[in-house]
Amino acid sequence: MKKLVLAAALAASASAATAGSLAEPIVEAPVIVEEATSSSSGILLPLLLLVVVAAAAASN
Repeated sequence: MKKLVLAAALAASASAATAGSLAEPIVEAPVIVEEATSSSSGILLPLLLLVVVAAAAASN
């Protein structure tokens, strides 16, 4: 009877000890979202300056 209780205790402790896996956890990389910039934003200021200069030249 003592051997049966000892075997049951060893079986219970062995199953609890090997419950986890040794495999590395899978960690997904965070998603990085970049805001898209318009390519026309670089030409907007020179065009606005050209309109102001043309309006100033036309008023003289």
